[in-house]
Amino acid sequence: MSIEIHGTVAPGFESVRDAFAANWERHGEVGASVCATVNGEVVFDLWGGTATYDNGERPWAEDTIVNVWSTTKTMSFLCCLLLADRGELDLYAPVATYWPEFAAGGKDQVATRHIMGHTAGLSGWDVALEMSDLLDHDKLVGLHAAQAPWWEPGSGSGYHALSQGYLLGEIVKRVTGRSLGQFFADEIAGPLGADFHIGTSAEHDSRVAHVIAPPFGLGDDPNAPEIDPSSIAARTFSNPAMDAAFSSTIPWRRAEVPAAGGHGNARSVAAIHTLTANGGVAGGQQIISPEGLERIFDVQAEGMDKVLLGTDLRLGMGFGLPGPMLPLPNPHTCYWGGWGGSLAIIDMDLNLSFSYVMNKMEASLTGDPRGAGPLLATYAILMA
Repeated sequence: MSIEIHGTVAPGFESVRDAFAANWERHGEVGASVCATVNGEVVFDLWGGTATYDNGERPWAEDTIVNVWSTTKTMSFLCCLLLADRGELDLYAPVATYWPEFAAGGKDQVATRHIMGHTAGLSGWDVALEMSDLLDHDKLVGLHAAQAPWWEPGSGSGYHALSQGYLLGEIVKRVTGRSLGQFFADEIAGPLGADFHIGTSAEHDSRVAHVIAPPFGLGDDPNAPEIDPSSIAARTFSNPAMDAAFSSTIPWRRAEVPAAGGHGNARSVAAIHTLTANGGVAGGQQIISPEGLERIFDVQAEGMDKVLLGTDLRLGMGFGLPGPMLPLPNPHTCYWGGWGGSLAIIDMDLNLSFSYVMNKMEASLTGDPRGAGPLLATYAILMA
């Protein structure tokens, strides 16, 4: 189907608009946005299609926002990197330095870096949970404070799909006295005027697109090989068994879920990571130092992930780094994406901040051709 694409494209970037428009014809896109900055300037900011709401269908508008799932993690990483840059958080110090209760269960030497790099051994919870428990930050961090790791911390990665955000959120709270969502709003999104929210208030409800859930939940792929229900992967994804439709509820929207509950669009994600792409500067403001951002490339794990089975990851301080899973062309590049297809790519060699956000989710956690098309078109232009 043909689709009307709205927004702006700088001269020379027209092929990105074509690649974005092709998603509706080739991949059944419904509603989406894509945006990039180069050297701090917007080179394209595009949107199109339909956003779904409780009361029917509306066009995806310039200010439509949506739950971007794990692309939210990149905002949590920036919060911790900013605190480290200010000397308020030592990423290598034991978490118990800031959160004494966390030392229980043999975790006295687990550091923030282990949580950032998915190597803390806390990818899930021992206690059976319901989805409603994901709204209770205090309950979840209390359980993890008492729990022993599922593997030796630092020995390898196991994707902390939901738990990472609560853990980092509690560290930020202990260090600053503010929730991660509030710290992010005060110190990053607010100063940049970025329309991204970790804990989305009622004033934004009228423009939130509801996600279109994939045909099956996390860990429920009927085509995937059967795995041992006692395995780390099965325990991570089944407790609780996540239904993407839960993100369309008001309680989820209001809650701060720093690993998966952020609401924004491609413009806001790209605007925030303009900081990351340009030595900590965006909108004429120096938010974080270049040295603070260099910590991203401190490799925390390399190899096959214990949760994302069959996935060979190279992980830095929070962000993914170029490697077997995503062989990006420039070494000084970092990334992360969200369940269903959202994406943030930051190439510091090209001063590129790229983001793609959509409402129709695919089942994959590890990539989607809808974001890849515009990204490849962008690279073809910048590296010609």
